Amino acid sequence: MTSTVHKNATHKTSTSVDASEMAHFAKMAEDWWNPNGKFKPLHIMNGCRVRFIKDEICAHFLRDPESEVPLKGLRILDVGCGGGLLCEPMARLGADVSGVDALEKNIKTAMIHAEKSGLDIDYRYTTIEDLIDSGEKPYDVVLNMEVLEHVTDPATFIKHCAQMLRPGGITFCSTINRTAKAFTLTILGAEYIMNWLPKGTHQYAKFITPVEMVRMLKDAGLDPDEPLGMTYNPLAGSWKITNDTSVNYLVRSVNV
Repeated sequence: MTSTVHKNATHKTSTSVDASEMAHFAKMAEDWWNPNGKFKPLHIMNGCRVRFIKDEICAHFLRDPESEVPLKGLRILDVGCGGGLLCEPMARLGADVSGVDALEKNIKTAMIHAEKSGLDIDYRYTTIEDLIDSGEKPYDVVLNMEVLEHVTDPATFIKHCAQMLRPGGITFCSTINRTAKAFTLTILGAEYIMNWLPKGTHQYAKFITPVEMVRMLKDAGLDPDEPLGMTYNPLAGSWKITNDTSVNYLVRSVNV
């Protein structure tokens, strides 16, 4: 493992980092890789989102999805990477992966797990703003998954993520819709009834509608597809991509 923690304890004023959100996730950082722990919902969701992202990247860049390493040579940036749940499968598919997070505990957790897994992933304790200021070369793919509902200014955050995407590259954004159904399932259900997530993980006011998401992406200079839903089947215990965007959804966009 050759990467190191890039420390920047004095980040410039950020449009993305919410101090209260960081404090909340700091308490959970060491639990990232426990499939039955506080991030259990993401572990269950991960197979669905990895398959979708892989297939869409392969279709866009004319890669064989059945290849052992179909993403070989592509540079992928995961913004708000947490403990590396998406970074690791992308690296196993052959991509050169960078993961950035504004919480140092997350980055340290991600690095330790990647090292144990024999994966070389470039993890950085930094913000998207500081990454831009560093002169980092734009990426082929930018991932922004389950992050938007935790930042202070989603529209500006999306614009900054778009700046790190090369022309012709693609980005994936996912979040939670601002509906009564989403409130019932993700806050009342997941946090207060099922205890899948610690209470306070989500704030309803920070949820974003698909219409709002598409407008933000277009304002950032991207060409978004129609939003797609991610739906959980409690009987099967699995997620699938659907047309139901009433709770969780994602949008693929191209930097034209």
